[in-house]
Amino acid sequence: MKPYVVEEIVSRNAVKLKLLASIKIYLIVNVSRFGRYRKLVKGQRVEEPKLVKVEKILNKRKVMGVIKYLVY
Repeated sequence: MKPYVVEEIVSRNAVKLKLLASIKIYLIVNVSRFGRYRKLVKGQRVEEPKLVKVEKILNKRKVMGVIKYLVY
């Protein structure tokens, strides 16, 4: 997950994020949802997502504009 830029401090407990227009989330977020940003340490590796073998697509649905698949 990449770091996001804080555009404005709305209150003591909430900030407004600067996001791309294509990201469909509410821009004002509670600060309890954040963690401190730490740069990668020399030699640290970022884990790539594991590939999954899909035998069959059983169903699909659209959730908040994103197509989700039920697979076997």
